[in-house]
Amino acid sequence: MKVKGYILFFTVLVFSQCSKTPIGKESSSAKDSLKTYLSYANSDSLPLNERLKFNKKALAIVETEDLDSLRFAGLFKVANRFYNVGELGDYKRVSQNILIAAQKVDDTINVAKALLYLGDYYKNSVQSDSAIYYYDKASKFYRRLQSADDLANINLKKAEVYWNENDYSSSEFASLEALKFLRQSKDKQQVFEALTMLGLVSNARNDYDRAIEYLNKALEVVSENNLQYNDPRATTLNNIGNVYQNAKQNSLAIENFETALDDRSLKNNNPSLYAILLDNLAYSKFKLNPGSREIVPLFQQSISIKDSLNFTAGIIFTKCRLSEYYFEIGKKEDAVALAKEALALSEKNENATTKLTPLKQLSAYDSENSRLYSAEYIKINDSVQQAERRIQDKFARIQFETDEISLQKDKLEAKNRTLLLVFLGTVMIGLLLFVIRTQRAKNRELLLKQAQQKANEDIYNLMLAQQNKIEEGRIREKKRIAQELHDGVLSRLFGARLNLDSLNKMDGSEATDKRNNYLVELKNIEQDIREISHDLNREKFVLINNFVAILANLLEEQAANFTPEVETEIDEDIPWEKVGNTLKINIYRIVQEALQNVNKYANATKIKVLLEAQGSNLRLEVSDNGQGFSVSKKSKGIGLSNMVSRAEECDGQLEIKSKRGKGTTISITFPTENTPTADQPVVSGQPVIA
Repeated sequence: MKVKGYILFFTVLVFSQCSKTPIGKESSSAKDSLKTYLSYANSDSLPLNERLKFNKKALAIVETEDLDSLRFAGLFKVANRFYNVGELGDYKRVSQNILIAAQKVDDTINVAKALLYLGDYYKNSVQSDSAIYYYDKASKFYRRLQSADDLANINLKKAEVYWNENDYSSSEFASLEALKFLRQSKDKQQVFEALTMLGLVSNARNDYDRAIEYLNKALEVVSENNLQYNDPRATTLNNIGNVYQNAKQNSLAIENFETALDDRSLKNNNPSLYAILLDNLAYSKFKLNPGSREIVPLFQQSISIKDSLNFTAGIIFTKCRLSEYYFEIGKKEDAVALAKEALALSEKNENATTKLTPLKQLSAYDSENSRLYSAEYIKINDSVQQAERRIQDKFARIQFETDEISLQKDKLEAKNRTLLLVFLGTVMIGLLLFVIRTQRAKNRELLLKQAQQKANEDIYNLMLAQQNKIEEGRIREKKRIAQELHDGVLSRLFGARLNLDSLNKMDGSEATDKRNNYLVELKNIEQDIREISHDLNREKFVLINNFVAILANLLEEQAANFTPEVETEIDEDIPWEKVGNTLKINIYRIVQEALQNVNKYANATKIKVLLEAQGSNLRLEVSDNGQGFSVSKKSKGIGLSNMVSRAEECDGQLEIKSKRGKGTTISITFPTENTPTADQPVVSGQPVIA
């Protein structure tokens, strides 16, 4: 006879009937009354109704606290205690309230924990599809938190749910996932539970060698880590014995059962496990030697202990085994009676699967009612199988929907990555184009500055050439004056001095006449010196008007090459010796640019260029009688921009007046005091242009 149902019950016993442990440490700031109520609610020495009363008082206090980590910790403790006293309805309600509150404040840790608690509620309520749903939702949050131990715990719970629904493939997968998360974990209790579940799954699949392998590994974990919770050594020995029992190696099964029963404390500390071991030992002895006298006492002792524990499913299972034993040894009436007792008990049990074994036995043992029992068996068995298929279909649908959501998430992430790459690419291209455009603008500006610098150098060289010519004239004039002074004036003065010196020894009218003649000669010499002085003054004027001459050449070229008549007015009082080279060059270039604009756009017949002194300032004005333009609408071209930049370079104030059909006037006022003067050359080592 298969022992799937018995193993099913035992697995539930191992994994489901364990009390939830309190979450978190007691806060030092919690109220004393809350601590007291929670302590009483968790005390095994008090009746369940008293524990429930204290837990409800604790809940009333926790619900008055602010929504913070302390309140969440208190609510979880209250939920734990509802679970421990079997009040699953209150447990569910508190867990749902925690979930809602945690979602409001976007508390990922407590959202995940609340979902896990709700999964536990549905697992213990045998609503497997809902349990898997909440476990999967909790897993998503724990994956975000990268909490390996919590993910392992969830997979173990899922493995148990799948195993209970006979979905062994999913149970095995979940158990292996749990082990994967537990590779670096110190929680050896969970490692033990995962290996145990893999052993049970392999046993259910009749893969006995692998089942023994997993269960022996579980036993090693127990021994190496001295695990004590829920008698793991005796539990594993019982499971190993079950595998050998199913493999019809009952001598090995008996050996493991008896080894587990050697623990004398087991009867008091874990009577349910002790009763299961007695049942399994009796059944293996029955299969090995039906004539053994120990069999019936062992079965009866097991039933007695289970009855004291109100362990109905266990009683049904043991009575069915004892019925099988009686039928085997020829006590048909006793076999039928025990099978009927088991069936009667199963009618009170909510689990329909407990009816299958007694119905199957009665259909075989009770020949008179065999057809009736067989029909009922087929009906219930079909119903159970359909329910299992529905549950497995739900599992498949949940898995499919989860995969679909994951696929959609992956697609969305891929789409977002593509959009991000496109955005980054667009930004990079935009930045590249901006850099290229900026660089080109800088290059154009540099070329323009280089052209302006070249023009400035040309003007400077022109001034320098003009100065060289004047310097040559000055040298020639100096030589001429020196010759005149030496050969003419000095010799005549020397002669007059000698003659006057000789007259000092003479008296009379003749001497007087000679003195008069020499005085006339001195007057002539004085006149010659005055003429030489005038020549020197004319040289200074020519030097001062060097820039004016260059500017005049520009205006003469304009008049010679273009139609407009040019009128020039240059103030003679301008102190050109105080005007620096930079300002002179910029004035020249502004006039040149203004003339070019007139030639290109104005269609003028007259141009006037005015340079005048205004206190310490110098004013330049270039006007024409051309077609003019709208100053407010006209964009600044390169020529006009050059004028503005040159005016700003010399701290000048530029003003443009123009109207359509009324001509254009460009006026710039330059300060002369702050510009480099003849004593402050623009380029060190270069001659100053006056």
